[in-house]
Amino acid sequence: MTTAAPAKGNTKGKAKHKGREKDNTKGNATGVGPLLRGWRERRRVSQLELALRADSSARHISFIETGRSRPSEELVLRLADHLDVPVRDRNSLLLAAGYAPRFRETPLADPSMGTLRASLEQLLTGYEPYPALVVDATYDVIAANRGIAMFLEGVPEHVLTPPLNAMRLTLHPEGLAPKVRNLREWRGHLLHQMERQIALQRSDGLRAVYEEVAAYPVADPGADAFDAGTEVPYFALPLRIEHDGHVLSFISSISTFNTPMDVTVAELAIETLLPADPATAKYLQTRMA
Repeated sequence: MTTAAPAKGNTKGKAKHKGREKDNTKGNATGVGPLLRGWRERRRVSQLELALRADSSARHISFIETGRSRPSEELVLRLADHLDVPVRDRNSLLLAAGYAPRFRETPLADPSMGTLRASLEQLLTGYEPYPALVVDATYDVIAANRGIAMFLEGVPEHVLTPPLNAMRLTLHPEGLAPKVRNLREWRGHLLHQMERQIALQRSDGLRAVYEEVAAYPVADPGADAFDAGTEVPYFALPLRIEHDGHVLSFISSISTFNTPMDVTVAELAIETLLPADPATAKYLQTRMA
């Protein structure tokens, strides 16, 4: 496999690849090549496998990664798609390759996002009395319904200071953590969820949140175990949380937008908490009536 560019001025030795390559004899170490290689290695995909997926060749992928070839805009996007690169980072790949960003990043408050905001509000309201919220890529809360608001009762103001972060709120020792009956299990689930996301995408903001909440103290083991003798056959790890003297159980589900064309939309997630037992459903229906 060739890893070095031909000597400058030696035009006879330049490699050709079915007319698809644009030669770059400078061997750019800071362009799109190293970025693509980083995403490929992060996904644990070989050059050959990526080439087969993207209808290219391992040699061409190698030339791109080492800076000998400049990929077309179409190929950059195709490779990014097959490597499941986040939309925000696809713009970075395009810029590194010398192209304009393809995906806009429209603030959610922009008038053009009015339909989206209204749809999210309708979805959250329609899910009541069960809890639901919308978060961004670092788990800052964008919107929430009354089912979430009821759990904020008694939480100190300094924990609720904007921007409200769902991970910080849940795991902070003065937030919801004292109310979570299975705190160790739920904390482990949330930290593992963030670890997977950090491994799949480059996000300094998410890593900062992770490092903060992972350092929070945890209650003694006796305070966060499942109740002995529970008769509910849970099909997924539940969040068991106290409210007004009742222990409620929820199963979490997260949804995202299909094929987003805007960075802001791509980074939104809708989390809904489904009652995990009849008692929880009945309590919420009565409470919100």
